[in-house]
Amino acid sequence: MEFKEVVGTRRSMRFFAPYRQVEPEKIQVILEAANRSSRSMNADYVKAVVVNRDDLTPEMRDSLRNPTTSLDLDLAPVYIMWFINLKYADGTKERLKEQIDHGILAASHGWSHAYVDEVIQKTVIEKITGDDFRLNWMGAIEAGQAIANSLLAAYDEGLGACLHNFTDTEVRKMMNIPDHWRRAWLMLVGYPLGDKADGGQRPRRPLSENFFTFKGDQLEPLQEDPAVTQRLRETRMIQEPSPLPYRHKEIRGFARMLGLPE
Repeated sequence: MEFKEVVGTRRSMRFFAPYRQVEPEKIQVILEAANRSSRSMNADYVKAVVVNRDDLTPEMRDSLRNPTTSLDLDLAPVYIMWFINLKYADGTKERLKEQIDHGILAASHGWSHAYVDEVIQKTVIEKITGDDFRLNWMGAIEAGQAIANSLLAAYDEGLGACLHNFTDTEVRKMMNIPDHWRRAWLMLVGYPLGDKADGGQRPRRPLSENFFTFKGDQLEPLQEDPAVTQRLRETRMIQEPSPLPYRHKEIRGFARMLGLPE
């Protein structure tokens, strides 16, 4: 799919075909998309563990459950456990110097090995590592960019995905997850049980409610250009909104197929 259509087609998928496995090569694409995300200081903000549902014992699967993540664990064939790496600042100086050597950080913008050693180390790296709030805040933002990339890649590969909270107490012990990996999201991945429309595009507020331009001395709500909106409909970033007319019949059909309450 083209990028705009991928953005428009992404859904929080909750009805997966539980019997259909996801090819390993598609999981690799998802992870590579995360690996290619924008990242401050070229640091490694995320760690991920891929788990096939059927490789977990029922007890281990149950240990992941919480009030918002339950049945979904039984339907999705693949789990990607995302963690924030709180040691992301390790090796930052070396990575920045590498970018200088590659011509990415240029002398025209003030970059040099000495600038990294004498300025960035003290005013950026040490301030981040010495402040838990900054460490977690920056880690969460940067990890979020990687995870967002991975979601779009899943849909581009013809899959469905959804981010969930999860309980990691037991799996941390079983998998020997390091203490500096902070739980982020559980991404459930699989083939959609129905079509990719999944009931229609989720409702969103108008741009004017959340986005602004600064003019003169004040903020003004962003005014949408109807021509741009029409182009986004044509390229399928904006799609038919939920609920589609058949949606409730569709989910009753899914429930019967899976032996679930209607």
